Amino acid sequence: MKRRTFLGTVAYGAVLASMGALPALFARLLAPLSPAMAAVHLLRPPGALKDDDAFVGACIGCGNCAEVCPPRCIMFHKSDGRSEVNTPYINPAIKACILCMKCMDVCPTDALTRIGLEEIDMGVAQIDRSACYPWVDRGVCGACAAVCPLGSKGIDFAFANMYRPVVQSGCVGCGLCVEVCPHPSLPIRILDSSKRRERGDAGDIARSAAPERGLDFHGPAPEPGQGGGRQERDDGGWTPSSQGLLGY
Repeated sequence: MKRRTFLGTVAYGAVLASMGALPALFARLLAPLSPAMAAVHLLRPPGALKDDDAFVGACIGCGNCAEVCPPRCIMFHKSDGRSEVNTPYINPAIKACILCMKCMDVCPTDALTRIGLEEIDMGVAQIDRSACYPWVDRGVCGACAAVCPLGSKGIDFAFANMYRPVVQSGCVGCGLCVEVCPHPSLPIRILDSSKRRERGDAGDIARSAAPERGLDFHGPAPEPGQGGGRQERDDGGWTPSSQGLLGY
């Protein structure tokens, strides 16, 4: 067989093979979401219209937002078969938003509108203190606080020398904390911000029950002798006494 004939045969076979793979590729794109993915709270890009129906109606699926996104965190619904198809979302467990806000500038329909950094409302982080390494005394971490674009306005530490993260009221839900969390079960997640208002506790949001220090804690308190003094509260939370703060 001549070399040219051989190469032509190989090329023809490659074309046929690629054509044969197309049905499988499209089937993957159009398949229903896995139960695990369906359970994840997917985020809209920053600046998205808060009424999701309005957002879906305004978005034309042009892809401009994804093209300018530096971390390539913006993906598009393609497989749920509902009205959300071809609209952008972010899964922070895979790649989170860095709040560069470039996507707002290129949206042609104002489905994403230009707003200030602290006006962004993608959700609110919540920490499961029964799994977070510092909260269960399994070492120092601090990754979530280190990466937060809002700094201490988004996540701060309960005790400066214990690195126990506490979500603050300035959290905008970008999800960077989720992306960098080293715990395999991801004890930090992003909730719809309305859930915080509905629940009224948000688990780890700092409150002003201890006005002299501005500290407030929910979840299991340290056992006597392992964390200093504490003051139990009727709502199930606890506030460290000054002796407890010094004891840490």
